[in-house]
Amino acid sequence: MQNTNTQKDQIENLCANGYQLDFGIVFESAFENYKKIALYAGLMILIFWILISIVFGVSLVAFIGVEHMEEFGNKMKQISENKVMPLDIAIPINMGLLLFSALINPFMAGFLKMADCGEKGEEFHVSTMFSYYKYPYFYAIFLSTLLAGFISTGAALLLEYAGLSFVGTVISLLVSFLTFLTIPLIVFAKLNAIDAIKSSILLISKQPLVLLGLIIVAGIGVALGIFGLCIGIFFTWPFIYSMNYAIYKNIIGIDETSEIDKITGTEN
Repeated sequence: MQNTNTQKDQIENLCANGYQLDFGIVFESAFENYKKIALYAGLMILIFWILISIVFGVSLVAFIGVEHMEEFGNKMKQISENKVMPLDIAIPINMGLLLFSALINPFMAGFLKMADCGEKGEEFHVSTMFSYYKYPYFYAIFLSTLLAGFISTGAALLLEYAGLSFVGTVISLLVSFLTFLTIPLIVFAKLNAIDAIKSSILLISKQPLVLLGLIIVAGIGVALGIFGLCIGIFFTWPFIYSMNYAIYKNIIGIDETSEIDKITGTEN
């Protein structure tokens, strides 16, 4: 077992002094992990988004009313034709999406646990997907998502209204890239939201080109799912989580003690 304080010291050392990362080794590790979880994770993602779509559709109809759906559709069409969305509409929509993202990210963190279980040959259950809705994981994941999303979305909106939408997009992508290790640091190293974001930025800044290359390759791999009647993307999407897991594992390493045991309190 790896002591939490020792792991935090290790992360601080890596942030300060850097590390070596082999593109080929990480990619092979991610691909091997993906093969172990692809089918199960893909089915989970497919079912999840079907349920979310149903809930969203029913909620929208209930909120707007069936008789006003056509009017609502026409209004949305008019808004989409504008080069810049009105601020009084853009802010609530983006804040709503940010809150939604913060609420579902603990569930999405479960795919990292699935990757860990696949790597260790451990059993994985549907209930495990909800393990990170418990303290302290939920609070840290929720807060880190809000903080990173607020900076990213806020900058993008401000620059868009200043006529610099491209720059806003670049900054938004840069924030996402620099913080993509935040959730693994919360899940596996038990860092709080602020420390996880800071550590993610510092760690990624040590090997930005290699990590960017790995993320781009993972994105291309996911995009290939479009050719499988589009539904295939649900089964290529887990490659993102396998890559995220493989990157974290090769930089920091994974505690041999099962995270599920820690959460459920069955650790020896």
